[in-house]
This record gives sequence, C-alpha cells and structure tokens, in this order.
Amino acid sequence: MDTRKSEHPNLDRGDPASPWSGFAEVSEAIRDNRIMEYRIKKSWADPWGRKLTIAVLLVIAAGFAFLAGTSAGLW
Repeated sequence: MDTRKSEHPNLDRGDPASPWSGFAEVSEAIRDNRIMEYRIKKSWADPWGRKLTIAVLLVIAAGFAFLAGTSAGLW
C-alpha cells in the first residue's frame, strides 16, 4: 500500500479545513474568466455583435462627453 501523498492534491471542494480548499475557487475564477474572454472574442467576430458593441460604446462616450462638457461649462 502506497502511503505517500499525491503530487497533485485534490483541489475540488472537499474538506474545507484542507490547505488546498481555496484553490478550487481560484481555479473556478480562472475558468470563468477564460469563458468570458471566449464569449467576447466570439461576439466581436460576429458582425452584428461588433456593431452593437461599437454603438453601445459610442453612446457611453457621448454621455460621458456631455457630462464632462456640462461640468466644464461648455454648454
């Protein structure tokens, strides 16, 4: 019987008292970040997704410019 500990500890949600228990959350966050990055790239590749993203960013920039101009007394 092998009594040595594994080189790759079990990082899933096992024992909360384990020193490795926090790494499961970090691993999940990294995986979610990669999924979000994939979705953003996939949306940008779609012509309608790209147009919608540009339109939303232009509306946000126009709103910010209006508020900055009003604050500076330009209009």
